[in-house]
Amino acid sequence: MATIALAAVDGMLHFEFAMACEIFAHDPTGLADPWYDLVVCAAGPVGAGRFRIEPDAGLDRLATADVVIVPAVADVGAPVPEDLLRAVRAAHDAGARMVSLCTGAFVLGAAGILDGQRVTTHWAHTAELAARFPAARVEPDVLYVDNGTVLASAGKAAAIDLCLHLIRRDHGSTVANAVARRLVVPPHRSGGQAQFVTTPVPARSGHPLGDLVPWVLARLDQPLTVEDLARQAAMSSRNLARHFHAATGETPLRWLSAQRLGRARELLENTDDGVEVIARACGLGTAATLRRHFHRAVGVPPDTYRRTFRGL
Repeated sequence: MATIALAAVDGMLHFEFAMACEIFAHDPTGLADPWYDLVVCAAGPVGAGRFRIEPDAGLDRLATADVVIVPAVADVGAPVPEDLLRAVRAAHDAGARMVSLCTGAFVLGAAGILDGQRVTTHWAHTAELAARFPAARVEPDVLYVDNGTVLASAGKAAAIDLCLHLIRRDHGSTVANAVARRLVVPPHRSGGQAQFVTTPVPARSGHPLGDLVPWVLARLDQPLTVEDLARQAAMSSRNLARHFHAATGETPLRWLSAQRLGRARELLENTDDGVEVIARACGLGTAATLRRHFHRAVGVPPDTYRRTFRGL
């Protein structure tokens, strides 16, 4: 059972703190065994907006955790308590995955953990984050980033996206999608999506893309092109690209590729089909093509991914 230590501090924002507790305190799906052991850690009782929180353990518990989550702080200019910085550094040195939600990135930055790392935060604070921690590679437009051992999200809803991404890494797409359904949120938004979007791509009639989305998802085994999507939507390729960018911050081709890889994950987790069969079912043609795209997006080959999640 992986331990998640939630590093609580006075002045943190209660949404991100409560959201992490809601997502990681227990498995709402009954599909993952074991789930996480969530521990709230602080030097003593702390305040989050109107709420007062009693921790489960002291900050020294961070050093033995598998994952350390730092929620958002309200005042990014306030000094970070030295005991929190020491505990965060000790956890990082011990090999924990370090996760910042929204402005929690400023805590990781003050601890020296962001040097050389890709990072993001709420768009209103990305310029200040870059100015204060010039050794970090601040990406101002994305929803979240994953460096392997250092992860960071933008604000509010993007923090939920990153938490679901963690579950997907640890327990697979089936569990992450089930958790998302319980939360009534989109099951997957890639970290590279833009922070500024008008609305997620809706699978409903009446929206310019509403009828197109289910049509595409029912035909992922086919070699669809952007021109095919534009023809089905009865618009030009340029107009289609404009609607997709407004809705997702992505191009139609990147969105389509993400759907194909999402289907591949599900089939690797839930079937015994060979990689060649899965490649055809996802519209990627050959096993070599699937392996190339999958490794680039997920970080491991399809066979390794399947062994990992079959062993959970």
